[in-house]
Amino acid sequence: MSAERVTTVVVGAGHAGLAASRFLTGRSIDHVVLERGEVANSWRRERWDSLRLLTPNWLNRLPGLPYTGPDPDGYLTSGEVVSLVEHFAAVNRAPVRTGTELTSLSRTDDGYHLVTGAGEIHARSVVLASGACNVPVTPAFAAAVPSPVRQLTPFTYRNPGQVPAGGVLVVGASATGVQIAAELQRSGRQVILSTGEHVRLPRLHRDRDVLWWMDASGVWDQRYDEVDDLTRARRLPSPQLVGGPKRETLDLNALTELGVELVGRWAAVRQESALFSGGLRNVCALADLKMNRLLTGFNQWAGITSPAEEIAPTRVPARTRLKLDLSSGEIGTIIWATGFRPDYRWLGVPVLDEKGRLRHEGGVVADSPGLYALGLPLLRRRRSTFLNGIEDDARFVVDHLAGRLPGGSEPAGRQ
Repeated sequence: MSAERVTTVVVGAGHAGLAASRFLTGRSIDHVVLERGEVANSWRRERWDSLRLLTPNWLNRLPGLPYTGPDPDGYLTSGEVVSLVEHFAAVNRAPVRTGTELTSLSRTDDGYHLVTGAGEIHARSVVLASGACNVPVTPAFAAAVPSPVRQLTPFTYRNPGQVPAGGVLVVGASATGVQIAAELQRSGRQVILSTGEHVRLPRLHRDRDVLWWMDASGVWDQRYDEVDDLTRARRLPSPQLVGGPKRETLDLNALTELGVELVGRWAAVRQESALFSGGLRNVCALADLKMNRLLTGFNQWAGITSPAEEIAPTRVPARTRLKLDLSSGEIGTIIWATGFRPDYRWLGVPVLDEKGRLRHEGGVVADSPGLYALGLPLLRRRRSTFLNGIEDDARFVVDHLAGRLPGGSEPAGRQ
């Protein structure tokens, strides 16, 4: 059977892939969107029950689809995100093929050959929009954890009811880690939070959502080629924020008030004991410094000279434990909130670096003409990670893609 021929294949039917589809349709470029599961599959299958978006509803705009609901300052639940993305697919009549898993992608003389569970496709160009959070990352020493201790990731954790009796060690203090730690502590578990580098932010600054300031002041508009250390910036953990009707701040101080115990970064396992870094005070001081510097910048941008309400420094205990016996029964469950990575097992094109990251220049994949990426952190701007950041990224990528087709011209200037 000969391969189906199409101009462009988009891999992934989340908001990024669907945004690409919208702009491809606008350019009259024939294409298909391949989705291994259902539209918004990761939001359906790989999120815990209580998760809400970090961005307020008014910020959750997609191309041609601004927020028009009754609660602009609320935060969408996972189910509401699924409904939003489904609606986005429907209004744009995106040519999505659900339940179509991509098993290999390779180069040909004039494009790309894709093998799926439903057949083979030849495309002149491909947009990789399968996401940045396909596989949870856990350290190699996780294999040395004693077998009676249950290990979960944010993909397998759903709610406190599935966590067996006993203490819980949450590893990682990004948005994921602090939210899960708080939920478990409130459920009656004793939680220990292993904390490394993190980004501290208040939920509100001068009575406005802190992400309003990020948006309005232009911080989110900084381009990838204006960032001093792009690799580091793309790997920064998500800020310690939680969405909810109380618009509360969920930082390490809030967690210790709940009774969560703080320890340093988990460095190793030795003789069935977890060994923690002694640098907790330093990483907290650095997070406080960066937060205050950012808030001061917001005030300067707004021309505000009056002092704001002072934010207390992170309260770090005078002594934190450096060792935890994992065989003692104190800890029954470990939750690894240690980040995620894309899954490119099917990618048969040499475009990954030594750490498995896609080499690209603002979404244009290096050394492989016609291959593009969307939905990755700081793809083109700092806002790229959020729903409201996909429009500019997708427009540029599709413009560039269209420019490579016969009779096309690549976009000029900076976008």
